[in-house]
Amino acid sequence: MSIKSSINPPVFYSSVFFIILMVMICAVWPTEANTVFRSIQSWIEVKAGWLYILSVAFFLIFIIFVMVSRFGDIKLGPDHSVPDYSYKSWIAMLFSAGMGIGLMFFGVAEPVMHYLAPPDATPESLAAAKEAMKITFFHWGLHAWAIYAVVALSLAYFSYRHKLPLLPRSALYPLIGERIYGPIGHIVDTFAVLGTMFGVATSLGFGVLQVNSGLSYLFEGLPNNAVVQVCLIIGITLLATLSVFSGLDKGVKRLSELNLGLAIILLLIVLILGPTVMLLQAFVQNTGSYLSDLVGKTFNLYAYQHKEDWLGGGTLLYWGWWISWSPFVGTFIARVSRGRTIREFLIGVLFVPSALTFLWMTVFGNSAIDSIMNQGATYLAEAVNTDVSVALFVFFEHMPFPTLLSGIAICLVVTFFVTSSDSGSLVIDNLTSGGDNNAPVWQRIFWALLQGVVASVLLLAGGLQALQTAAIASAMPFLVVMLFMCLGLFKALKNDWLKINSVQLHNTSVQYAKTNMSWEERIGVLVSHPTHEEAQVFLNNVATPALSKVCQHFMAKGIVADLEYLDGRVRLVISNEVNLPFVYGVRTRCFDITNPIGTEIEQGNTLYYRAEVYLEQGGQHYDVMGYTEEQILADVVTQYEKYLHYLHLSNADHAHIS
Repeated sequence: MSIKSSINPPVFYSSVFFIILMVMICAVWPTEANTVFRSIQSWIEVKAGWLYILSVAFFLIFIIFVMVSRFGDIKLGPDHSVPDYSYKSWIAMLFSAGMGIGLMFFGVAEPVMHYLAPPDATPESLAAAKEAMKITFFHWGLHAWAIYAVVALSLAYFSYRHKLPLLPRSALYPLIGERIYGPIGHIVDTFAVLGTMFGVATSLGFGVLQVNSGLSYLFEGLPNNAVVQVCLIIGITLLATLSVFSGLDKGVKRLSELNLGLAIILLLIVLILGPTVMLLQAFVQNTGSYLSDLVGKTFNLYAYQHKEDWLGGGTLLYWGWWISWSPFVGTFIARVSRGRTIREFLIGVLFVPSALTFLWMTVFGNSAIDSIMNQGATYLAEAVNTDVSVALFVFFEHMPFPTLLSGIAICLVVTFFVTSSDSGSLVIDNLTSGGDNNAPVWQRIFWALLQGVVASVLLLAGGLQALQTAAIASAMPFLVVMLFMCLGLFKALKNDWLKINSVQLHNTSVQYAKTNMSWEERIGVLVSHPTHEEAQVFLNNVATPALSKVCQHFMAKGIVADLEYLDGRVRLVISNEVNLPFVYGVRTRCFDITNPIGTEIEQGNTLYYRAEVYLEQGGQHYDVMGYTEEQILADVVTQYEKYLHYLHLSNADHAHIS
């Protein structure tokens, strides 16, 4: 008996091969591999650091432009689509997949590190404290989420709006067309798989170091060694496998909501137990300082001060890390964002997680700096310099109920890692199955288990650092892919808006057929609530014959046309080899009655049906129920004239002037 599979062989097998090859290299020669990858990374930072800085600045400007422009009104899906998830679930999944675990690991450590060794201030001074928070906000704020947004928006738009696979290759369709299904597309998707696998595996490996440090800190008898850490990886991997088995709606969604809930509880406890008023003041001031210095820091390369070492170990390191993670986080964000407008999507992706991150960094970072500056907690500074993984638990020592806080933090770290592993498995499975969202469960389980195996092998062999360095160094080629994504997305959005504008605003010369319906009859139609049977009769006896007539007429003119019958709908499709086809469909839709009349109340009728028009870009939200056959024919011709007007405008740039 064969096992059902849904894989894209070029991507699946090449990904497995390169993953095994990279793990073997990093496990057998960890020191040598780390040296080589570090030299590559250093060369990129020194020679191409300006390209990183300029590109990430461009991503932020591009995303804000798309958000505030007319493109923001376009939906990620057909015009009639609605979001798949509530705001609460959506934000929770964005937060958990994008930044969650990093905030636990660096929430205390990074502000303290910059406070102890700032690039532009005296160490451990008041100026150093202010600079530390501005740098932390800069590294974890809008730029990071703009990188994710570029990939996520490109994937979501082309998948849900243009019905292409939910794969990175689809973002290149406006540039290379059908060649995305060839070697170029396979290479792009394979690169995304490798970035996701190595990013999640290294984070899992380093994360268990923090969990082990926390457990050893709480329970003195528990050793902090490789055996315990591998056991933790096995446990987290098994939990992630169970979550994967539950699927996206149950597993990842519920875990993400649990993560967000626990994170808010821990945040509020630290805020209340700490210097509350000072932290709230600092949050406002930190945000203002970050925004006021945003342009300067965005383009700062320290060209006159020659601080390449700090820049390479700081900003460029983060930019490379976010870019290397963008295929994973971007694909996952796209997966859960269908049905939102582009503006709503970008506000949610760019500003909401950034605001939560700023609040988190302020509460933990400013509390830690205040402890060192004003309360003599020098041991916290020593802990950050010695072992970042234990810094959070040392920080809790300075607060009431340290054991309780450490316990909540460990639970949060574990659930964040389970979510990262789970969502990583879903993304990799999506990439290696050609965009099939209904691939067999065993494939997702395979990738979840492989993540655990990779992390365990490298942890035991000491090759985690080498793999992390390789992942960051590999950001450069995907940076180039992201620039092409922006170009392709702009071209597609411009063309999409042109179509919407031509359909909505073009004044047609074709007039609707007149009707002899009296005003009394018109009121009767307006207040009626057709049943499903009445809607189906209209579809069969009026809409379908009308579309059949116009289809035959187009065919008689030598135009390729087809009539498609589906459950509860009929649609006319006129093919176009160069541009999108013309589609005119009529579909029955069910709604709740909001203004029932007397007889409907007595009979308990609660639903009514409309016969709505659907074009290629989705539902148009107008009802043709009650139209005569002549009126539907006129409406088809009107929409076809608007379609031809769109083709004229889209090709106007190529007109020949005589």
